[in-house]
Amino acid sequence: MNIDLTGKTALVTGSTQGIGLAIAQGLAASGARVVINGRNRDKVDEAVATLDGDITGVAADVATAEGAHTVHDQQPHVDILVNNLGMFGAVPAREITDEQWRTYFEVNVLAAARLIRLYLPSMVERGWGRILQIASDSAVVIPEEMIHYGVSKTALLALSRGFAKDAAGSGVTVNSVIAGPTHTAGVEDFVYQLVDKELPWDEAQREFMRRHRPQSLIQRLIEPEEIANMVTYLASPLATATTGGALRVDGGYIDSVLP
Repeated sequence: MNIDLTGKTALVTGSTQGIGLAIAQGLAASGARVVINGRNRDKVDEAVATLDGDITGVAADVATAEGAHTVHDQQPHVDILVNNLGMFGAVPAREITDEQWRTYFEVNVLAAARLIRLYLPSMVERGWGRILQIASDSAVVIPEEMIHYGVSKTALLALSRGFAKDAAGSGVTVNSVIAGPTHTAGVEDFVYQLVDKELPWDEAQREFMRRHRPQSLIQRLIEPEEIANMVTYLASPLATATTGGALRVDGGYIDSVLP
């Protein structure tokens, strides 16, 4: 496929590292002008410097209303919005506090809702746009060690479906990408929360998959670039008939025919 995003501007939240950074690089490699976003100015600048292509950055916490408006004020024209920002962590179910529930909702759900509200109207006016949420297998297979995370990602699937209906017939598509267990620095820390910290990484990864993600059909962690490939396709003009969907890049982890 020839994916050409020349002339399009893409904003990727939480993109100074991991999946977000890989998505930013994938979009830039296809010709898009990419806006990197993170809370820390130094990390944003570092990410911008490491990527090839037409890259700029905005340092702001989009999990707050002020931060979302800062990004919109600095980058009012966006054709492709990728809501990648998210947080996760293992907490026993009965120990999750009210504050933790609120924080996960703010970061994993409300941040996306705010930015969609800000950017969708102009996309509809132009008759073209792509809005993508990076969800998780945990949205469908709620993990007992972090149900607050799973619930927030389930809400993100519903958010995408609802806004896809709101954008019906406009030329704007809204989708979720269900990412499976992915190899990032944050996930390495998470893996070592659940397995022996003395194990070398390759052994720790295999032990984690065996004990905590045995349903995976590829039996390994997914690389961020593999998530980015799906996002780049969905962001392109080739995906005009795909909207309101939850598309899986999960290594076959979810034991279901659909989605």
